[in-house]
Amino acid sequence: MSSPVSGGPGLPQQRRLVTAVPGPESAARFARKKAYVADGVSTALPVFVAAAGGGVLLDVDGNSLIDLGSGIAVTTVGNAAPEVVRRVQEQVAAFTHTCFMVTPYDGYVDVCETLADLTPGDHAKKSALLNSGAEAVENAVKIARSATGRDAVAVFDHAYHGRTNLTMAMTAKNMPYKHRFGPFAGEVYRAPMSYPLRDGMSGEDAAARAIDVLDKQVGAENLAAVAIEPIQGEGGFIVPAEGFLPALAEWTRANGIVLIADEIQSGFCRTGTWFACDHEGVVPDLITTAKGIAGGMPLAAVTGRAELMDSVHVGGLGGTYGGNPVACAAALGAIEEMRRHDLPGRATAIGELIRSRLLDLADRHPVIADVRGRGAMMAIELCQPGTVTPDAARAAAVSSYCHQQGVVTLTCGTWGNVFRFLPPLSISDDLLHEAFDVVAAGFDATA
Repeated sequence: MSSPVSGGPGLPQQRRLVTAVPGPESAARFARKKAYVADGVSTALPVFVAAAGGGVLLDVDGNSLIDLGSGIAVTTVGNAAPEVVRRVQEQVAAFTHTCFMVTPYDGYVDVCETLADLTPGDHAKKSALLNSGAEAVENAVKIARSATGRDAVAVFDHAYHGRTNLTMAMTAKNMPYKHRFGPFAGEVYRAPMSYPLRDGMSGEDAAARAIDVLDKQVGAENLAAVAIEPIQGEGGFIVPAEGFLPALAEWTRANGIVLIADEIQSGFCRTGTWFACDHEGVVPDLITTAKGIAGGMPLAAVTGRAELMDSVHVGGLGGTYGGNPVACAAALGAIEEMRRHDLPGRATAIGELIRSRLLDLADRHPVIADVRGRGAMMAIELCQPGTVTPDAARAAAVSSYCHQQGVVTLTCGTWGNVFRFLPPLSISDDLLHEAFDVVAAGFDATA
């Protein structure tokens, strides 16, 4: 099947290695990066990119790599989708910035209107546009606290919500996200997540366990919000057992608690629907989005019930760059590409292909303890065979093999033992099969 969304004009859609990975030119540039960029800014694969589009990244040495990461779920429509490029070029030529809080422009309102239409639920909705996912989550908490007059916020084991002070408190994993960066914001409480591989519980039972913890340790009457990723991202692409999210939503609704769905990684067609909440018909009060919203431009949003959004005093939401006109143009272009090419359907097809390949792989390699995910958001968890003891070393070895063979792979998970697969939805089936041939060879080579 050919790619439904073109990108990178004339960029051949093939894996092609002309040097070792990284090549000499990338290595030279990486040395320069070492000299001028803070060491705390990490790099998964030290190749410098010269062009990208469809399903490939072309590096400065001429190597063409298959992309299974999409810049961590950002370039969902590809790195150079035509409608994104066209609208960005038009907007840059008109003006790059005025600050919406000083003199507004249509693009910001157009994005908010589109979000009201696309996000779950048919109630009246409003949005605030921001720069990053962490900023969106922080503002969602501000809105929930303003609307309820309460302080406490509940999050879950294995959660990832960002790198700012409040969102570090909300994030579960210490290294590298929280280590030596405290003290963190208070009034953040953690509940157990539904993790089918490790707890074996039904969704309803797992929800009852989480609710019991929150009732006892916090008290429903003190909770402003419960924030949850419908499919956890950095925590390991954990898909909660069916029924967990609806039960949680029912409890929050009954107790006047704002339910925040963090769809920053799972939103915008990634899981085969516009938003991961849609799979079980869950309608959050607030939804945070970023990553795939704007085809690679920095944009984020909080969208929610109009009465909640309007609970904040005038001037209480905003930011100098929030809803930048160029980023808004990119978002409108990306969403047009998603609609025009039925990218929810494409994500479903990609997910079926990947799942089939991963299940075949799991049959041959008992280190693969779980195959999970939805749509083009798939993962495998590696554990010592016959156990749930994480095997991060094997994950690192296979990922290193894939990188050397020209396939960009990402690992994640609380223990670093999960492969997450997030290909752009513009990738072809042929490239996907070739990429997973390499992944399979990586497991064989490291067995």
